[in-house]
Amino acid sequence: MWLQVFFLCLSCLTLSNQSQDQDQASLHRSNDHAGRCHYTFTVASPKESSCPGSSMKPEMDEVLSRLTLLEALVSRFIAGVDGGVGTGAGANGEEGLQEAYSQVTGERNQLQQDKERLNRQVQELQRRLDELSQEAESLRQKPCKQTHTSGGSQRDNRPASDTAYDFGNGAYQEMKAEVTEVPASHLIPEGNHNFTGCGELQSVGDPVLHRKADSITGKYGMWLQDPEPQGPHYTNKTVWRIDTVGKDVRQLFAYEDMEQFSRGFPMKVLVLPEPVESTGATVYRGSLYYQRRRSRTLIRYDLASESLASRLDLPHAGFHGQHPYSWGGYTDIDLAADEQGLWAIYSTNKAKGAIVISLLDPESLEVKRSWETNIRKNTVANAFMVCGRLYTVASYTTLNTTINYMFDTATSVGRAVVVPFKNKYHYNSMVDYNHAQRKLYAWDNFHMVTYDIRLGRPSHSSS
Repeated sequence: MWLQVFFLCLSCLTLSNQSQDQDQASLHRSNDHAGRCHYTFTVASPKESSCPGSSMKPEMDEVLSRLTLLEALVSRFIAGVDGGVGTGAGANGEEGLQEAYSQVTGERNQLQQDKERLNRQVQELQRRLDELSQEAESLRQKPCKQTHTSGGSQRDNRPASDTAYDFGNGAYQEMKAEVTEVPASHLIPEGNHNFTGCGELQSVGDPVLHRKADSITGKYGMWLQDPEPQGPHYTNKTVWRIDTVGKDVRQLFAYEDMEQFSRGFPMKVLVLPEPVESTGATVYRGSLYYQRRRSRTLIRYDLASESLASRLDLPHAGFHGQHPYSWGGYTDIDLAADEQGLWAIYSTNKAKGAIVISLLDPESLEVKRSWETNIRKNTVANAFMVCGRLYTVASYTTLNTTINYMFDTATSVGRAVVVPFKNKYHYNSMVDYNHAQRKLYAWDNFHMVTYDIRLGRPSHSSS
């Protein structure tokens, strides 16, 4: 009954307004959430073009549609995993993930390598910068010395009317001759024209670089020239070198002269009959003297015949890390040569680690005489012999260190000294003296250098 009345009213209303605006009214019918039928009669507003929020229904429908689709996809995925469906796709996914992981890992390793390479380059640049700074400082000091001796700048600054300092002036030449004769008079004591130049060490010059090793085997080693060469095969210009990094060191490199050595062109490579232990070898009178690896055995290797000439155990000497220098390197036995002969610098259990010096027969290697000092071997970085005197270096890494101890075998007396010494490259593993060149030879962290030295007048107690 009420439905018929509703439709009748609706029809009347429709007919009454149809003549005014047929497109502005509409009737909609829909079910609500409880299933009941709802009728909606819509009439366009003459003032508002649209209702706020009227688009919410289409957006909700779109969200509901997407949610439904997502639930369907999830259901299919779960069904595929549980029922074994889609195994191929899963395998492909795992392969893809594995490939991506491998790629990321490779990129990470490459970045790590690049980082390490850059760190090495930074360290190398820092090292080169330090070298350049030291060389620049050395160059800044040189002009002062040159100005003092040459007199060139003094001539430029003198008055124009002053001719006493003219290079062609006889008075200047006479004065110059007198000045150059003064040092010579002090070198040879009066009444001793047979003076050989031996005396106590007064000073050590700055290191002069001759060559840098180009591989890790050259971090430390031994290099020398023979102060008293024998025979025509090799001369005092021949340079000998052994890289002592390795377990079986046997190669002895021979270079024609210092120039070829600096360029890295050996004229010959000799293979030693026994492996070498550490950096304590020396070259003297046509032979290489060295310690056999892991033993106290001394070996004399004849360079001309390239054969083992003699071998002998050094009595009671520590070896292979028992009494090394402070830098290590199995430097238990250090052989050296000077104006007085061939020496061994080492220690024994009886000496309790103190340095022992022995004068050796260069042919048989037998001990002629020994001296025990009062300085422990493992507290010094290195040692060498000059004119029968032992000198020790305090540190092998400190840039500005000292030669801190001297023992005179002529008087059997040792004492502390202070002679400045430079480790320019901060890891000095070998120091030896060449009495013909009046130089120290050293191996400082891949760098092979020499030092000029100056000796003073011999004291009366040891002359």
